[in-house]
Parts: sequence; structure tokens; C-alpha cells
Amino acid sequence: MTTPQIVTRFAPSPTGFLHIGGARTALFNWLYAKKHGGKMLLRIEDTDRERSTKEAIEAILDGLKWLELGWDGDVIYQFSRAARHREVAERLLADGKAYRCYATAEELAAMRERARAEGRTRLYDGMWRDRDPAAAPSDVKPTIRLRAPQTGETVIEDQVQGRVVWQNENLDDLVLLRGDGTPTYMLAVVVDDHDMGVTHVIRGDDHLINAARQKQIYDAMGWALPSMSHIPLIHGPDGSKLSKRHGALGVDAYRAMGYLPAALRNYLVRLGWSHGDQEIFSTEEMIAAFDLSGVGRAAARFDFAKLENLNGHYIRNADDQSLVKMFEDVLDYVPGRGELKAKLNDTTRAQLLKAMPALKERAKTLIELIDGAYFIFADRPLELDAKAAALLTSENRKLIGLLHSALEKVETWSAASTEAALRIFAEENSLKLGAVAQPLRAALTGRTTSPGIFEVLDVLGCQESLGRLEDQATT
Repeated sequence: MTTPQIVTRFAPSPTGFLHIGGARTALFNWLYAKKHGGKMLLRIEDTDRERSTKEAIEAILDGLKWLELGWDGDVIYQFSRAARHREVAERLLADGKAYRCYATAEELAAMRERARAEGRTRLYDGMWRDRDPAAAPSDVKPTIRLRAPQTGETVIEDQVQGRVVWQNENLDDLVLLRGDGTPTYMLAVVVDDHDMGVTHVIRGDDHLINAARQKQIYDAMGWALPSMSHIPLIHGPDGSKLSKRHGALGVDAYRAMGYLPAALRNYLVRLGWSHGDQEIFSTEEMIAAFDLSGVGRAAARFDFAKLENLNGHYIRNADDQSLVKMFEDVLDYVPGRGELKAKLNDTTRAQLLKAMPALKERAKTLIELIDGAYFIFADRPLELDAKAAALLTSENRKLIGLLHSALEKVETWSAASTEAALRIFAEENSLKLGAVAQPLRAALTGRTTSPGIFEVLDVLGCQESLGRLEDQATT
């Protein structure tokens, strides 16, 4: 007997961006499917027509592609399957496992109020459960409700949370079809997961109560329940619910902040899952090591500093050519960087590639990498920041003139040859190298911090370096 293929699914609602919690859920589903040679399907749960937007769908798809979390097959749109959802509700009705409810909005509100006043979690009192439909009011469009069990227990054997038990007397007869004939989320999810052959549902533990209600639909239809895994939510560093100030942003925001997809994947996999003491994982290592038994029950805490340090590690270890490509790509997502994008050409790309070994040692994000590379793209005459302007006194501008004369004698321009020329100059003029390097840096970059001054000279090249020195020199 062959073991059925493992099928997971990521099923976001397109009412906003792909947030960081959703990205982690997608990652866990993707890893589990990859680990077991299975498939991860993508379903867009767009049944809320008022709040679902095309822009949100595009943001979700773009975010998954950027994180390199590919899905199998075509994207499935839940709303397009409404007829199938209705068919299942009608079958349950025909089998006596569901019933029409004619309760008015006013009656339902009164029921909820009474239940809350009496401290009951079951808000619907079942008034139409066994009532003769002949007594139905003609002016009310009925909903279809599940005839849920009223005694006994509903049990989920959760792969993360363990055995979870609900008393059926506390669970409502949930609505399957609304009065206008549209299916509810609870029904649509169950029908879609069944029809898509989903074997493992891995999602946030805010859906745990939904699992109880959904199991009742599975039982009523005589369908096998998928394996359930409800992963803890992500909290802020202080343990409170994750908010925007903590990092509850869209994946697109992390992209614009200069994080690498590999670094964000690595950070997310360690939010709530562990594998010994290992912190850094290649994609292959993640797939090989990932299992649901390593997911803890406690909420994970988001830590920007940890993400930034991890991102710095990935930048330092990235191939220089790929960093140039990432540098260029991220400019499309960072506001106000269009001018820099326009300056990218064969010459500046070559300079950027040459500077990358030095630049990446100092940067924790692509934004810091961009800031570090500013000197390559600066227009002449350079705009000096306050510290550089203060450093370039009239005396130091005379020094720049002398340095220009010393450097224009260099025959073969390189970091080593310019360093040799400057050391000779400093020695001949009884100066420390630092006293030469700092004014030189200000004149070449417009700032007092940059990669090593000899690397700057090498990257800019002879003509550009001498031109910038001439701009700032006085004789």
C-alpha cells in the first residue's frame, strides 16, 4: 500500500499585505511539503468581497515569490468555488445533518445578549433546529445551519498543541450558508481542503477554535480530517501582541528596508521552531531538519536586532555579483532612490562590484550598503556634510592640492600603488598617515566615514579621484 502524497496549503485572505506571521505560516507549510516530497498549494480566501482587493492579492503573490516560497499548481481562488460550497451545504440539508434557520437579526441579537448575560458560550439557542419549516415566516431568507452534536466532545489531536477537547454543549450550530446563499468561511475552508486533497493543515493557533467547528463539518460529511498543527502566534519583544512598532509589517516593507529573502526565511524559521542550538540554516538544511515536533507551544518573540544581525551575516557571505543585483533591485522599493537608479551604468556597476568586498563588511541591510556606496554615485563638485566641511580647513585644502600632485604621478593606479604614494608623501612631509587620510576622505567622498581610503581611490579610479581632489584643493 502506497503512502498518500503529503499536501499542505497556504490560504491567506487578501484583505491586506502578506504580514510577517503569514509569511512564517507559508514557510512552515513549504518546508513540511519539501521535507516529505509533497506539494504546497496556494489558495486565496477571497470570499469577503468587500475587503478583498486585487492589490492585496498581488502583494501576497509578490511577497511569496520574493521569499522564494513557490507553490505547486495554479492559484486557487475560493470565491470561484462558491457553487461547490453550496452543493455541500445542500447535501447536508438533504441528509438531515443541517437545517434551515429563519431567525431574524433581532432574534439572534436577543439570543446573544441572553447567552452572554448567563455566561454561556453557545450563543444560538437552536430555535429552528427541530421546528416545522411550515411555521417559517415568508419574509425571511433562511440560513443553513449545521446540526451539530449537542452532547459528547469534539477532539483534535494537534501536532503542536497536543490533544485539544471541546464540550459539544458549548459549540453553536454554525451557519454554513448565509441568507443570500453565500457560503461561510467555515464551510468553504473544509470543502476546499477536502477537494484539494490537503493532508496537513499548518496554521496559526488563532484558528484553533475553528478546527473544532470544522471537524464537525468533516464528521457530518464522512470525510477524513487532515492532520492539524496550530502554531503559536508571533509577539513583540515585550510579549504583547505584535504591532507595527514591533515588526507587524508586510513582507514588502522588509524588502524595502533592505533585508535579504534568505535572511528573512532563516529568521522566520527560528521564530517558534528550533533544531538544537543551530541558528543559521541554508535552505537545504532547513528542509532536511524541519519537523513539527520542533515547534514550541509558546508565542515567539520578534526581535529586530536579531534579524538585523542575521541579515548582516547573509550580506557578508553573499556573492559580490549577486549583491550588486540585489542593490539594483531594491532601489525600486525604496522611496526617493530613483535618482540613484538612473546613475547605474556599466561604469558604476563595475565600481560597485569592486567596492563590494569592503562595503558588505560594514552593512547589515541593503539600505546600509546603498548608503555606504554613496561616494560612487556622488555628483561633482561633491556636497560636503557638516563634518567633512569642518575638516576641510584652508590648511587642509592646501594639503589636498599637494596630495593631488603626489597622486597624479602614480603610473599604474591601484589600491596598493596609491597607498605607497601616500605613505611616501606622509613620510617626506613628517605627517602621520591618518593626518593625510582624513582630509583625503572628506575631499573624495564628502564625508568623514567610508570604506578604506585606498579602496575608495581604487574604486573611483585615477581620473575621477584626481578630479574630486582638484575640486576641493587650494594652492
